[in-house]
Amino acid sequence: MARIEYHNNKKFTAKWIIGGLISAFVLIISSIFLLLYPFASTDKKTYFQGENPILFNGKQQGNALIEGNTCFVPLRFLKDNIDSTIMYDEKSKSVIITTSDKVVQMPTDSLTYFVNQKEVQLQLSPIITREGETFVALDPVLTFFQIQYKKLPDSNAIWIQQDGEKYENGRLTDKDINKEKLRLRTEPSWHSPYTAEMTKNEYVTIEGEKGEFYLVRKANGINGFIKKEYVHKKESVKINIPTQNKNFQMPKINGPIQLTWEAVYTKNPDSSKIPEMAGVNVVSPTWFSLAANDGSIKNLASLEYSKWANSKGYQVWGLFSNSFDPVLTHEALKDFDTRQAIIRQLLHYSQMYELQGINFDIENVNPEDGPLVTQFMREAAPYLHEAGLVVSMDITFSAGENNNWSSFYERTKLAQIVDYLIVMAYDEHTGAATGAGSVASLPWVESNLENLLKEVPNEKLILGVPLYARLWKEQTNADGTTEVTAQALSMDKVKAWQAEKGVQPSYDEESGQNYAEYVAADENATYKIWIEDEMSLKKRADLAAKYQLAGIGTWSRLFGDQTAWTALNLNGEKAVTQK
Repeated sequence: MARIEYHNNKKFTAKWIIGGLISAFVLIISSIFLLLYPFASTDKKTYFQGENPILFNGKQQGNALIEGNTCFVPLRFLKDNIDSTIMYDEKSKSVIITTSDKVVQMPTDSLTYFVNQKEVQLQLSPIITREGETFVALDPVLTFFQIQYKKLPDSNAIWIQQDGEKYENGRLTDKDINKEKLRLRTEPSWHSPYTAEMTKNEYVTIEGEKGEFYLVRKANGINGFIKKEYVHKKESVKINIPTQNKNFQMPKINGPIQLTWEAVYTKNPDSSKIPEMAGVNVVSPTWFSLAANDGSIKNLASLEYSKWANSKGYQVWGLFSNSFDPVLTHEALKDFDTRQAIIRQLLHYSQMYELQGINFDIENVNPEDGPLVTQFMREAAPYLHEAGLVVSMDITFSAGENNNWSSFYERTKLAQIVDYLIVMAYDEHTGAATGAGSVASLPWVESNLENLLKEVPNEKLILGVPLYARLWKEQTNADGTTEVTAQALSMDKVKAWQAEKGVQPSYDEESGQNYAEYVAADENATYKIWIEDEMSLKKRADLAAKYQLAGIGTWSRLFGDQTAWTALNLNGEKAVTQK
């Protein structure tokens, strides 16, 4: 029979249990203490990388070059941070800078650069290339941008500051503090690595704050976080760099712009036969057009016409077009020298024909060449303004992507360059592809106008108005298909057609215009027309007044009749403030 043994287990006493709990509590508290107590990190992090670091907007952004006593910065730094419009022209090997009144050409490795084509001599080239990268000397460009710079001690950092930057001066405490507490930290925490040692009474700039910490910068450019209690605030500082750009004084026009284009295809009209145009204060004859890849211009201008217009109180804004040729436009605008050639000719013609402005009508451009058009305008405006000329440009409403007649316009940028943008608010329906319809129905115009005003200030926008209508013919063929064709008619010809066919127009609610229709049984066709008349034109003038636009422009003078000028006369409307 097996032997069975019995053992008595010892029971834990209350003392053992209490002791264990106390030990566990101490362990937990110790862990929390070790975790949360702000033992300062002793890890140091390098703040600047490389020689001559560029300090901008609170951080390093690349590196400068110091050659002799000249400081150079990468072109890409200026383009990314100071002015996105700076460009490098490959053909002339030049950096191109534009301001509101200057065009600056800085050729690479040259002791000469040009401001509005005037030479400026230097002892050292302002543009150099090192290891395949283009660098720009800072001192010559300070006059073109609202920036300043200084070389900082010890670190040799280049601190570039912009107009309007704000910070506060400060000084560290004069008390004896543990050096770990005076270290600048990468984050507002003792646990984060430090970037620099500080000493008591050291001066700093205060650039921000987060919780119980200030973000401060040493005189050598290194910054970091430090407890607020160790910093005494001093005076506030705001960087103030006056602009050196000249304000263009536009030739004065009384009241809103009331422009009409004078279509000149082969020869100028007999001005003695042009009737009075009530309210019109600007005429824009289509005189100049791009003729060749070298930038040469075809010229149809007439001094006699200009003198007649000026005697009538009209300003003359000669129109320059790109001949609506996308290939020619690309070739002529892709290089700085060719763009300058175009501008020089326009300046010459403006003096020869006593012009007060140039109107740019650039259409049918490949979308990818939009920036070239913008750059052309950016370079043209300073020269034309210097000559006292008004700069205007014709644009369309937005019509989707990859559209040669719309997509290339950088409307927001163009509005910052020119004095006026004239929106050609017509050709809603143009042919078989669009189907029969109004040249510019009123709801279509207003809807697109509201969208455009999100990009263009109203005081810079002129509403383009059609003085023509399209007579549509929908003909049923023998095979049952319908052929749609259209022809543009002047206001006089529309009235003559109505009289000939004996049709009476009726109001079309959808378009906001009068509409007429005629069935030609002998042709198995129906004619339709949405009419531009005194009523529709008055509505367009009302739109210009409603949105406080700079004025109106009409295409074209030849299409209008006397009722057009009366209907569009804005002199009785609330005057629009001119620039």
